[in-house]
Amino acid sequence: MKLGLQLGYWGAQPPTNTGELVAAAEESGFDAIFTAEAWGSDAFTPLAWWGRETRRVRLGTSIVQMSGRAPTSIAMHALTLDHLSNGRVVLGMGVSGPQVVEGWYGVPFSKPLARTREVVEIIRKVLAREAPVTNDGPHHPLPYTGPGAVGLGKPLKPIVHPLRADIPIWLGAEGPKNVAQTAEIADGWLPIFYTPRSAAMYQPWLDEGFARPGARRTRDDFEIAATCHLQITSSEEERRGVIDGLKPVIALYMGGMGAKEQNFHKNVFDRMGYEHLTGQVQELFLAQEREEATALIPDELVEEMHIVGDEGYVRERAAAWEETGVTTLLLSCRDAAEVRRVAEVLA
Repeated sequence: MKLGLQLGYWGAQPPTNTGELVAAAEESGFDAIFTAEAWGSDAFTPLAWWGRETRRVRLGTSIVQMSGRAPTSIAMHALTLDHLSNGRVVLGMGVSGPQVVEGWYGVPFSKPLARTREVVEIIRKVLAREAPVTNDGPHHPLPYTGPGAVGLGKPLKPIVHPLRADIPIWLGAEGPKNVAQTAEIADGWLPIFYTPRSAAMYQPWLDEGFARPGARRTRDDFEIAATCHLQITSSEEERRGVIDGLKPVIALYMGGMGAKEQNFHKNVFDRMGYEHLTGQVQELFLAQEREEATALIPDELVEEMHIVGDEGYVRERAAAWEETGVTTLLLSCRDAAEVRRVAEVLA
């Protein structure tokens, strides 16, 4: 199992220590660094900026929101960065949710599975550069001939010859149909809230995708990159503080992300066996009673999702993640010293 550094997306201001984190990951044997985006910072620019100081680590997006750019635009970003990094890009993408897609990007959220398939197909055509890119699908028709078209659209090939036609495409997926499609059409999967205890739930969904005609990968060469917070602590008091500090984030995703009627993250927690809790957390969170919502998050859920403890415990739990098929553990770290220590403990 490889290690990846999860840089995430920015808060109100850019983080001040990203450079030292990336340098430490490069020096310490981490396999990759990953960035994310929500509705603020984008995923590609930090990789271009900080990636220029690296020579070895892979540069991944976890995730690019597909509705934020045309598929050909996503392909342009990927092929450009792949050239600049000498073939180190991992293109992670996802559909996001209706509040962001329709509220921020101003496009319809409907039919996310079909849209995902079209986006992946178009990007692969761009990267293959075998013919001018066309697409007959309803979501991203190329050339566009719909309302408002002037009728002069022309199928095009990228001017730049891509360095790699097979840039890895990993997909963020949460539900059964989306996970199965990911196993069918992608090179890897970026699950959210994946845990060793919940891993068995996903295996039939993945198997369904691998078994489909024309599936791109098999279980043997398919990557699973799961995110968790890993922190080595030296006392029970310190461990207690870290666990409590992680609860507000879980409460946010369980109760405050997405609309009440459609929160995909809440659905994941329901499937994990916390349906007795999720409704209460959501009600409190949406009522702006965030401290009360956070107080409902049990220690066991934090411990299931994250790895916090002494060195022996960390090694034991990391091995448990690896045994479920995780090929890369994406870790959030606070500073360069922590990156180095984690690498040393898990070497």
